[in-house]
Amino acid sequence: MCGDEDISAIAFADKTINSDRNPSLYLTDMAARFPSLSALRVFEAAARHLNFGRAGDELFVTHSAVSKQIRLLEEDLGVALFERRNRAVFLTDSGRRLLVTMSEVFRQISECCDEIKGGGSAPLVLSCEPTFTQRWLIRRLPLFNALHPEIEVHVLAAGGPVNFDRSHIDLALRRSDFSWPPELFMETVVEERVGPVCAPSLLASGGNDILSLPRIHSATRRDAWTRYIADNQIGDPNPPGGQVFEHFYLSIEAAIAGLGAAIGPEPLVADAVESGQLVAPQGFSNNGYSYILLSRLPFERDTRKRSFLSWLRRQFTQTIG
Repeated sequence: MCGDEDISAIAFADKTINSDRNPSLYLTDMAARFPSLSALRVFEAAARHLNFGRAGDELFVTHSAVSKQIRLLEEDLGVALFERRNRAVFLTDSGRRLLVTMSEVFRQISECCDEIKGGGSAPLVLSCEPTFTQRWLIRRLPLFNALHPEIEVHVLAAGGPVNFDRSHIDLALRRSDFSWPPELFMETVVEERVGPVCAPSLLASGGNDILSLPRIHSATRRDAWTRYIADNQIGDPNPPGGQVFEHFYLSIEAAIAGLGAAIGPEPLVADAVESGQLVAPQGFSNNGYSYILLSRLPFERDTRKRSFLSWLRRQFTQTIG
C-alpha cells in the first residue's frame, strides 16, 4: 500500500519521465499554470498608465474589458494587483513587482523582434519631423535609394517625444528640444544653425536691413526671433507688424512668398537660398540645438541604421557646405 506522499512522488516521477520522452507534456503543464497573456498585456498597460480608460484607448478596447481582464488576472494569481480608491487606481506591492517584470519581458521581446527585422529584408521605418520631411528629406531620399537599393525606407511624419513601442518605428529623426528616455540610443547628425531669411525682393537694392522687415513667427517656435537676437547680441529694431503661422513649414513658405522675414534653420532653407527664393544676409549661427537620430537598439547591431546615419551626415555636410 502506498500513502498519499508515495502516490504524489510516483505521479511526479511519472510526469517527469513522460515529459522527458514527450516535451509537449511539460509545455502543456507550464501553459496550464501560466496566466493569460492577453490579461498580462492589459495589466501592463493599465499599470503603466494607472488608468483603465487610457489603457483601453491604447489597446483599442473598452474600460469594462480592461477591468474584466484585470479581475480575471487577480483571481488567477490570488492577489490584488490594484487598490481602488476614489475612482483612482494604485498598484499594490504585488502589482508593482509584476509591472517591473512585465516591462522587462515586453522590452526584451520588442528588442528581439527589432533585431530579427534588422537582419532580414523588413523596411526601415523612420519617424521624422514634418518640416524636415517636406523641405529636406523627401527630395533627397532617391539618392539614398540609389545608393542602398537593398534598404527600403518608410517615412512617418511626426515630431517631439517618441514612443518606440506604440509607434512601431526603427528610428526617429528629431530636433533636440525635448528630453528622451536614457535607455534610448542617440547619435548627433548635425548641429543646428539658424538665421533670418526673406525673399530677395524685400531688400531694397540688395541692402542688409532684414531685421527691420515684418517678422514671421511659427506657433511651434514662438521664441525663435527672441533667441536669435539674444544669442547673437545684436540690436533689435523691433519692427511693426508680423504674422504667426501654425506650422514651421508654413513660416518658411510665407518668407518665400514675401510676407516678411523668418528665422530659418540652415539645412531647411539651404535649397531655397541656393535657388534664389530666399536670401540670408546675416548668415547662420549655432543656437545650441542639434538634429539627432534616436533608436531603441544600438546602431552597431543594424547595418541599415548605420548606413542611414552615415548617409544623413554626408548629406548634411553637402547641404550646408
